[in-house]
Amino acid sequence: MAASTNNTLRVLFTLMVVCAAVCTAKRTVAKTGDLAPAPAPLGAGGATAAPEGAARASRTFDISKFGATSDGKTDSTQVVQDTWTSACGAMGDATMLIPKGDYLVGPLYFRGPCMGDITIQLDGILLGSNDLAKYTASWIQVSHVNNIVINGSGTLDGQGTAVYTKSKTDVVKAMPNTLVLFYVTNGTISGIKLLNSKFFHINIDTSKDITVKDVNITAPADVENTDGVHVGGSSNVRITNSTIGTGDDCVSIGPGSDGVMVNNITCGPGQGISVGCLGRYKDEKDVSDVTVRDCVLRNTTNGVRIKSYEDAESVLTASHLTFENIRMEEVANPIIIDQYFCPQKVCPGKRSNSSHVSIKDVTFRNISGTSSTPEAVSLLCSETQPCSGVSLIDVNVEYAGKNNKTMAVCSNAKGTAKGSLQALDCLV
Repeated sequence: MAASTNNTLRVLFTLMVVCAAVCTAKRTVAKTGDLAPAPAPLGAGGATAAPEGAARASRTFDISKFGATSDGKTDSTQVVQDTWTSACGAMGDATMLIPKGDYLVGPLYFRGPCMGDITIQLDGILLGSNDLAKYTASWIQVSHVNNIVINGSGTLDGQGTAVYTKSKTDVVKAMPNTLVLFYVTNGTISGIKLLNSKFFHINIDTSKDITVKDVNITAPADVENTDGVHVGGSSNVRITNSTIGTGDDCVSIGPGSDGVMVNNITCGPGQGISVGCLGRYKDEKDVSDVTVRDCVLRNTTNGVRIKSYEDAESVLTASHLTFENIRMEEVANPIIIDQYFCPQKVCPGKRSNSSHVSIKDVTFRNISGTSSTPEAVSLLCSETQPCSGVSLIDVNVEYAGKNNKTMAVCSNAKGTAKGSLQALDCLV
């Protein structure tokens, strides 16, 4: 009887110990499970994970470890694409690393949504393939991604110099933008260099809360459609502290843009900083709340410009536009509003000397320097849609030559001038 009782006690004690151990394990999981998500599977080549128990996992996906070759000749497109897929699908924050070296790649589609915030760390050089048949509209497109940073000391080299001489027919229409943000929210492009894009260098489309800062963009001065940064259909965009020299607009702001700040930009060569072209296509949206401030333009063919097509396909308004604290250095056409824009005489509608684009509440303030042509100010507004609310405040740009006088040419531009050169006051 005593032996039976002892055996029963031993069994009960053992059960109590096991139960206590299980409960302790569950409490441990409950405490740490909220801090560190379960690690995602490693892709081919692996990834570097954050220390176990970190508050938010952060892992690095190195394209060289996935198999990318840094000789500048071997096509690494699929490897880079696979690296993105792994980084985007990883739990927690992730970094896709492009280390030092030259990597040749064709079209890349970095599509989300991703499982966490993501960084593309560009320390090396991505070289754009010159096999034009591979492209549709973009070289590198980031789409449907929230919370992305693209930074580093590396370069996106579109290698456009090898194809700029192609015939300006269907080949040109297929030329790819270098870097496109499409349906991106809360994105930053910082520190990188962009070189010789085949078309626009950066195109921000249908996105919001975007910052472009501390970038350097370079392309030949004689090649059109190599805009530095283009913004269209996007809101709350800031472009700042950058040097841009191309064959087209340093910064262009297209239809549907709202809340755009451009500041501390050094522009040249190029065609200046523009709002437009407006009205080229049907169903374009208004442009509003654009500020260009604290910029220097050197030897550009235009300064600050608003341009709309002579016979626009859309009815839209460009309003609350401010250009201030800008230095012009030998700029051909420092201040322009052009509602008769019609490049190469190819206009979208029938020529009727009218415009469907309304331009109003435009301020040019504290603009100084020199013009390389006598016409320092040119405000050419439509007779049927006059520009209204135009202000020229402390505008003092003078013709640098000696064979003519500084002058302004205005038509149908209504507003006021204050503190500006008398020769530039042509508002009614």
